[in-house]
Amino acid sequence: MSRTTPATLALDRAGVSYSLATYDYDPSADRIGLAAAEALGASPGEVLKTLIVKADGKPACVILASDREVSMKKLAVALGAKACEMAPVAEAERITGYRVGGVSPFGQKKRLPTVIDAAAAALARAYVNGGQRGLQARLSPADLVRLLDATVAEIAV
Repeated sequence: MSRTTPATLALDRAGVSYSLATYDYDPSADRIGLAAAEALGASPGEVLKTLIVKADGKPACVILASDREVSMKKLAVALGAKACEMAPVAEAERITGYRVGGVSPFGQKKRLPTVIDAAAAALARAYVNGGQRGLQARLSPADLVRLLDATVAEIAV
Protein backbone atom coordinates (compact mmCIF):
# COMPACT_ATOMS: atom_id res chain seq x y z
CA MET A 1 0.00 0.00 0.00
CA SER A 2 1.34 3.38 -0.97
CA ARG A 3 1.38 5.97 1.79
CA THR A 4 1.57 8.77 -0.77
CA THR A 5 -1.83 9.80 -2.07
CA PRO A 6 -3.34 13.09 -3.24
CA ALA A 7 -4.64 13.43 0.35
CA THR A 8 -1.26 12.97 2.04
CA LEU A 9 0.38 15.26 -0.50
CA ALA A 10 -2.22 17.94 0.29
CA LEU A 11 -1.59 17.53 4.03
CA ASP A 12 2.18 17.72 3.50
CA ARG A 13 1.86 20.88 1.37
CA ALA A 14 -0.29 22.47 4.07
CA GLY A 15 2.26 21.60 6.78
CA VAL A 16 -0.30 19.70 8.84
CA SER A 17 0.89 17.40 11.60
CA TYR A 18 -0.58 13.92 11.06
CA SER A 19 0.26 10.26 11.38
CA LEU A 20 -0.82 7.39 9.14
CA ALA A 21 -2.35 4.08 10.14
CA THR A 22 -3.16 1.15 7.90
CA TYR A 23 -5.60 -1.71 8.30
CA ASP A 24 -6.99 -4.55 6.23
CA TYR A 25 -9.90 -3.02 4.34
CA ASP A 26 -12.95 -5.29 4.16
CA PRO A 27 -15.05 -4.40 1.10
CA SER A 28 -17.89 -6.61 2.37
CA ALA A 29 -18.27 -4.72 5.67
CA ASP A 30 -21.76 -3.35 6.21
CA ARG A 31 -20.39 -0.13 7.72
CA ILE A 32 -16.89 0.62 6.49
CA GLY A 33 -16.15 3.29 9.11
CA LEU A 34 -17.08 1.00 11.98
CA ALA A 35 -14.94 -1.78 10.52
CA ALA A 36 -12.04 0.68 10.25
CA ALA A 37 -12.49 1.75 13.88
CA GLU A 38 -12.46 -1.85 15.05
CA ALA A 39 -9.39 -2.68 12.96
CA LEU A 40 -7.55 0.38 14.29
CA GLY A 41 -8.59 -0.26 17.89
CA ALA A 42 -10.14 3.21 17.99
CA SER A 43 -13.48 4.50 19.20
CA PRO A 44 -16.04 4.75 16.36
CA GLY A 45 -16.54 8.38 17.35
CA GLU A 46 -12.87 9.10 16.57
CA VAL A 47 -12.94 7.53 13.09
CA LEU A 48 -14.61 10.00 10.77
CA LYS A 49 -16.33 9.06 7.54
CA THR A 50 -16.33 11.22 4.44
CA LEU A 51 -19.56 11.24 2.46
CA ILE A 52 -20.35 12.91 -0.83
CA VAL A 53 -23.83 14.34 -1.12
CA LYS A 54 -25.79 16.47 -3.54
CA ALA A 55 -27.27 19.68 -2.15
CA ASP A 56 -29.86 21.00 -4.58
CA GLY A 57 -28.08 18.88 -7.20
CA LYS A 58 -24.59 20.26 -6.45
CA PRO A 59 -21.89 18.09 -4.83
CA ALA A 60 -20.74 18.69 -1.26
CA CYS A 61 -18.58 16.84 1.25
CA VAL A 62 -19.74 15.77 4.71
CA ILE A 63 -17.56 14.55 7.59
CA LEU A 64 -18.92 12.91 10.72
CA ALA A 65 -18.20 10.10 13.17
CA SER A 66 -18.42 6.61 11.70
CA ASP A 67 -21.07 5.59 14.26
CA ARG A 68 -23.42 8.46 13.38
CA GLU A 69 -25.81 9.12 10.51
CA VAL A 70 -26.27 12.44 8.77
CA SER A 71 -29.58 14.27 9.00
CA MET A 72 -30.24 15.40 5.44
CA LYS A 73 -32.56 18.14 6.75
CA LYS A 74 -29.92 19.56 9.10
CA LEU A 75 -27.29 19.23 6.37
CA ALA A 76 -29.45 21.13 3.88
CA VAL A 77 -29.79 23.98 6.38
CA ALA A 78 -26.01 24.03 6.96
CA LEU A 79 -25.39 24.17 3.20
CA GLY A 80 -28.15 26.71 2.52
CA ALA A 81 -29.95 24.19 0.32
CA LYS A 82 -33.55 23.09 0.03
CA ALA A 83 -32.71 19.36 -0.04
CA CYS A 84 -29.78 16.97 0.21
CA GLU A 85 -29.30 13.38 -0.88
CA MET A 86 -26.42 10.94 -1.06
CA ALA A 87 -24.49 11.09 -4.33
CA PRO A 88 -24.50 7.81 -6.29
CA VAL A 89 -21.28 5.82 -5.86
CA ALA A 90 -20.09 6.30 -9.45
CA GLU A 91 -20.70 10.04 -9.24
CA ALA A 92 -18.92 10.35 -5.87
CA GLU A 93 -15.91 8.54 -7.32
CA ARG A 94 -15.87 10.70 -10.45
CA ILE A 95 -16.21 13.95 -8.47
CA THR A 96 -13.50 13.15 -5.91
CA GLY A 97 -11.08 10.98 -7.85
CA TYR A 98 -11.21 8.42 -5.03
CA ARG A 99 -12.89 5.03 -4.77
CA VAL A 100 -15.71 4.78 -2.25
CA GLY A 101 -14.20 3.36 0.94
CA GLY A 102 -11.12 5.47 0.26
CA VAL A 103 -12.63 8.96 -0.13
CA SER A 104 -10.58 11.56 1.71
CA PRO A 105 -11.73 15.11 2.32
CA PHE A 106 -8.23 16.20 1.20
CA GLY A 107 -6.82 16.11 -2.32
CA GLN A 108 -10.11 15.73 -4.13
CA LYS A 109 -10.24 16.66 -7.83
CA LYS A 110 -12.23 19.78 -6.98
CA ARG A 111 -12.68 21.42 -3.60
CA LEU A 112 -16.28 20.91 -2.50
CA PRO A 113 -18.27 22.84 0.08
CA THR A 114 -17.63 20.84 3.26
CA VAL A 115 -19.62 20.43 6.46
CA ILE A 116 -18.13 18.81 9.55
CA ASP A 117 -20.37 17.62 12.36
CA ALA A 118 -19.87 19.74 15.47
CA ALA A 119 -19.14 16.71 17.68
CA ALA A 120 -16.39 15.55 15.30
CA ALA A 121 -14.91 19.06 15.06
CA ALA A 122 -14.67 19.21 18.86
CA LEU A 123 -12.38 16.16 19.13
CA ALA A 124 -8.70 16.61 19.99
CA ARG A 125 -7.57 14.03 17.38
CA ALA A 126 -9.45 11.90 14.89
CA TYR A 127 -8.90 9.63 11.92
CA VAL A 128 -9.98 10.56 8.39
CA ASN A 129 -9.42 8.59 5.24
CA GLY A 130 -5.93 9.04 3.85
CA GLY A 131 -6.95 8.69 0.21
CA GLN A 132 -7.17 4.95 -0.29
CA ARG A 133 -8.93 1.98 1.18
CA GLY A 134 -7.20 0.85 4.37
CA LEU A 135 -5.27 4.10 4.96
CA GLN A 136 -6.24 6.55 7.69
CA ALA A 137 -4.65 9.87 8.66
CA ARG A 138 -4.83 10.86 12.35
CA LEU A 139 -4.92 14.60 12.86
CA SER A 140 -6.61 17.45 14.65
CA PRO A 141 -10.15 18.11 13.42
CA ALA A 142 -9.32 21.81 13.81
CA ASP A 143 -6.96 21.30 10.86
CA LEU A 144 -9.83 19.75 8.88
CA VAL A 145 -11.95 22.83 9.49
CA ARG A 146 -9.14 25.25 8.67
CA LEU A 147 -7.76 23.54 5.55
CA LEU A 148 -11.12 22.71 4.05
CA ASP A 149 -12.68 26.05 5.00
CA ALA A 150 -15.45 23.85 6.38
CA THR A 151 -18.69 24.77 8.02
CA VAL A 152 -19.15 23.24 11.47
CA ALA A 153 -22.76 22.33 12.27
CA GLU A 154 -24.80 19.80 14.20
CA ILE A 155 -25.75 17.48 11.35
CA ALA A 156 -25.67 14.03 12.96
CA VAL A 157 -28.53 12.00 14.35
